[in-house]
Amino acid sequence: MRFDDGRARDVLRRLFDTAVAAANPCEVLPRHLPEKPKGRCIVVGMGKSAALMAAALEEAWPEVALEGSVVTAYGHAVPTRRIEVIEAAHPVPNAMSEFAAQRLLARVRDLAAADLVIALISGGGSALAALPAPGLTLADKQAVNRALLASGAAIGEMNIVRKHLSAIKGGRLAAAAAPARVVTLAISDVAGDDPAVIASGPTVPDPSTFAEVRNILARYAIEPPAAVRLWLAAADDETPKPGSLPDAEYRLIATPMMALAQAAEAAREAGLRPLILGDALEGEAREMGRVLAGIAESVARHAKPLAAPAVLLAGGEAGVSMGAGPAGHGGRNTEFLLALALALAGRPGIWAISGDTDGIDGMDDVAGAILAPDTLARAQEHGLDARAMLAGHDGHGFFGTLGDLIRTGPTLTNVNDFRAILIA
Repeated sequence: MRFDDGRARDVLRRLFDTAVAAANPCEVLPRHLPEKPKGRCIVVGMGKSAALMAAALEEAWPEVALEGSVVTAYGHAVPTRRIEVIEAAHPVPNAMSEFAAQRLLARVRDLAAADLVIALISGGGSALAALPAPGLTLADKQAVNRALLASGAAIGEMNIVRKHLSAIKGGRLAAAAAPARVVTLAISDVAGDDPAVIASGPTVPDPSTFAEVRNILARYAIEPPAAVRLWLAAADDETPKPGSLPDAEYRLIATPMMALAQAAEAAREAGLRPLILGDALEGEAREMGRVLAGIAESVARHAKPLAAPAVLLAGGEAGVSMGAGPAGHGGRNTEFLLALALALAGRPGIWAISGDTDGIDGMDDVAGAILAPDTLARAQEHGLDARAMLAGHDGHGFFGTLGDLIRTGPTLTNVNDFRAILIA
C-alpha cells in the first residue's frame, strides 16, 4: 500500500488519537467499579483526569449518594453534579494544591467500616495534591520539585522524594480513611504501571525510605532548603509499608500498553505491520531519538525486525536534561523528534509522530509534533539550524515554524508519551 505525505500524516494522527481514546475514563471506568456500598460513598481524586473520572463515576452510578472532592489541573475541570472539583497548578504545586490535599484528607476522616472510599488517581496527582510534611512549607516542596524537574531525574525518583515530603502521599491518604474500604481506580502514566509511583501512591503502601530520598538528592547534586534537609535527617515518621493497608484495593483501568495495543490494531486496519517496542521506554529524549532512528533504518534497509510498510510503536517517558545556558520552548516529545530527524537525515519514506497523551508536552499548549522526510529540508528553507535548536531545547519553536505541531488541548487523560514511526 502506497503512503504519500498526506496519507502518512493522517494515519499517524489517527494512531495518536486512538491511543488517547483508549484511556478515556468515560469508556473504561464503568466496567471497573466495585459493588455499591452499604454505607457512605466518598470520592476523592487527584490528577489531570480526575474531574472527567468523577463525571464518569456520576454517570455510571446515578442512584448512589456520592460525595467528595477531586483536584485536577487548571483548564482540566468538567461539570459535575455531586463531586466537588478543585483546580490547582501543575507541574509545580501552588497554594491550591495544598488546599486540595487538605480537603481530600478531611473527606476521608471519621469514616466507618461500612463506608466506601473511591479514589480516582491519574498522572499529575503528585503536584496537584501537595500537603507538606510537618515542619515543611509549600515553598520548600516547590523548590525541591523545580530542582528535580530540571535535573533529568526519572519520574519514579521524583515520586520517592515527593512521598517523603508529603502528608498525603505514599499511602497516607488510605491510612487516614481507615476503617473504611478504599478502592482506587487509576490511569497509569508511569513505566511498569507501579501503583506506588502513579501520583506518588496516595492509597498504596510505600516500599521506599528516607535513605533513598537522601541518595536521590545527592545523585543529582540537589541542595534542598534547610527545613527539608533537617526533616530528612531527623524524620522517623515513615510512610505506610507493604502489608499495612489491608482494606485498600487497586484497579488499573487504563495503561500505556492498553493504549499501544489499540493503536496497533488501528495500524493493521491502515495496512501497516505494527511492532510495539515497549510501553516503558525511558532515558534522554535525544538519545532515544537516535536509537529509534537506527531501528527504523533497519526496517527500511533490511526488513528487520519486520518488513515495511510498518509502524514502530513505543510508550514511556523520556527525559530532558537542561544545561546551564538559555533554552527555548520545548518538551520531551519534540526533543525526541528533532533528534530523530537529525539521525534520519531526511531519509525518504519515514514519518513519525510523538506526543504526550495528556495534550501537554513541556509547559506549552502543545501535545507534540509530526516529522516527515522533508522536515530538515523545509527547516533549511526557513533558516532554522536544527542542531542549534536541539542544543537549546527549542523543539516547539522548530516544529512550530514548520507548522507541524500537534495541539489537542487538555485530553483529560494521561497514559504517558506515545511515539509512532511509520516506514513506508
